[in-house]
Amino acid sequence: MNVIDRFLEYVKFDTQSDELTNLWPSTPGQMIFAQHLEKELQKLGLEDISLDENGYLMATLPANTDKPIATIGFIAHLDTSPDLSGRHVNPRIVKNYEGGDIILNEEKGIILSPRQFPELDHYKGQDIIVTDGNTLLGADDKAGIAEIISAVEYLMHHPEIKHGKIRIAFNPDEEIGQGAHKFDVEKFGADWAYTMDGGEIGELEYENFNAAAAKITFKGRNVHPGYAKHKMLNSIRIANQFTSMLPRWETPEHTEGYEGFFHLISIKGDVEKTEVTYIIRDHDRDRFERRKKELEHLVRKVNNEFPNSTAIEIKDQYYNMREKIEPVMYVVDYAEQAMLNVGVTPHVVPIRGGTDGAQLSFKGLPCPNIFAGGLNFHGRYEFVPVNSMEKASEVIVEIARLVAES
Repeated sequence: MNVIDRFLEYVKFDTQSDELTNLWPSTPGQMIFAQHLEKELQKLGLEDISLDENGYLMATLPANTDKPIATIGFIAHLDTSPDLSGRHVNPRIVKNYEGGDIILNEEKGIILSPRQFPELDHYKGQDIIVTDGNTLLGADDKAGIAEIISAVEYLMHHPEIKHGKIRIAFNPDEEIGQGAHKFDVEKFGADWAYTMDGGEIGELEYENFNAAAAKITFKGRNVHPGYAKHKMLNSIRIANQFTSMLPRWETPEHTEGYEGFFHLISIKGDVEKTEVTYIIRDHDRDRFERRKKELEHLVRKVNNEFPNSTAIEIKDQYYNMREKIEPVMYVVDYAEQAMLNVGVTPHVVPIRGGTDGAQLSFKGLPCPNIFAGGLNFHGRYEFVPVNSMEKASEVIVEIARLVAES
């Protein structure tokens, strides 16, 4: 089975994660998919296959040489985003894309257009896989899973390519930030690894945001509005005043590259009580810490005007893996050279988000991120070029070869 056939099979599994269930994995579909993959790995003849009760699937491709070689790993996640349904995914291959609009769903008027998504123009003349407009596609990260398994199968069928021990792992709940929480790094036993979870072809990432979440609670006092003068304290108005105090341009829709932001993701409440939730992001650790202090400072300002009205709770979520990767930059160098060797131009960029690799790097497993090939993740306009998936699988094979030769 080739990488495309695998991918088209895998997206049929509904594996949306759900942060509200408090289960592990968070949804049963992820375990069902993991059990399917476990059987596939057994049929391929991999060794040390294990699937634990939390949905972490691991396996080994043994070395085919006696030469001492580092053990490397490749990792992808089982779940798809909660942002849009992953049930009844109906993928379609657009052959030899000629440019222009792609009608995803004629009945609903859903169109994938280069006017909104100019990156489509990069793939003229290629086959691309799209949705039917009702669901996401699931290339994040079922493309990564298909690429890893296909690469391992290729190595098994081509013993002339010498390689060391290769470990692979597929984990649940990356999309809700829990993918690495119960990942057993010691059991995995790799010297370093790569997550196949990036986007467009050529992407290679070893930097990501430092991340925190902040919940600010505003307490008010409700009084009949006809008799409220000097008595009412409207928590909604206090919350609105607070949000307007933050820098207007330091939001996701006004930033790019290494620029950080405050992102208001939720506001709910009434006169008596309002809760506001932000996520805080910055690549630079010092600026990240200053952003958290800025929120605390604004809370103090609000409390000076409205005593004891406002409280804040900040929780760090993950940190920039750059500080863990830079001492072992050769792991990035291998990936960059592998891309060049298979005809892919590396595009080293910072991740404007997080990755399981960030948390794994801080758990002792250096883990840069390599492209899986998809674009427009988490929505109905998601697509993946066939050539990008094939090249990602080739990159895996080439990394294994390069490490063995070094």
